[in-house]
Amino acid sequence: MRVLLIEDDKQIGGGLVAALKAAGMAVDWVRDGPMALEALRDPAYAIALLDLGLPGADGMAVLKASRQQGIETPILIITARDAVESRVAGLDLGADDYLVKPFEVPELLARMRALLRRRRAGQVNSKLSTGEAVLDTATHQFSRGGRMEILSAREYALMRILMEKPGHIFSRAQIEEYIYGWGEEVESNAVEVLIHSIRRKFGKDVILNIRGAGWMVAK
Repeated sequence: MRVLLIEDDKQIGGGLVAALKAAGMAVDWVRDGPMALEALRDPAYAIALLDLGLPGADGMAVLKASRQQGIETPILIITARDAVESRVAGLDLGADDYLVKPFEVPELLARMRALLRRRRAGQVNSKLSTGEAVLDTATHQFSRGGRMEILSAREYALMRILMEKPGHIFSRAQIEEYIYGWGEEVESNAVEVLIHSIRRKFGKDVILNIRGAGWMVAK
């Protein structure tokens, strides 16, 4: 799962990046309002964590502009502003939840899981399928050829990007951008390792290699 962290405090931001990565998430971290709004336009994020006291543009302004532009990424406000008026304003502008600092990381993770469950519950179809392969986006279960297994976070991210566009060839750079966060060190063979792991479980032809171009799943 890819998360956008919008936080200008270096100490808090660094701690959250470490905690989210330890929970198996890919994290991109931006530190001001204009960069936050630009990043929110990327549909790859499963959720965004938004601080309100940002330089360049206040978090409330970022939230309002993002919703006016039709950006539907779930947004969880994380802020030291604990006044009821701030909570009401944030939720009315389109935030999906509001968490007051200081908070414990387990509570943040629980709020994120609950928010994503609510979002998935509103989706009519939580399954992607092509041929005999089926990926359940709510449970991360993948099934093919009579075998079913819950994928790891990065295996799931890989299969999701491929199965959202069957027949489309994705390059290494596109896959790495989707799975890994900005600035995260990526081994040169990281994508191949993930693909090998999935093929070992579900068959060599579950992911097709297009020589010199990238990878895809068949329509």
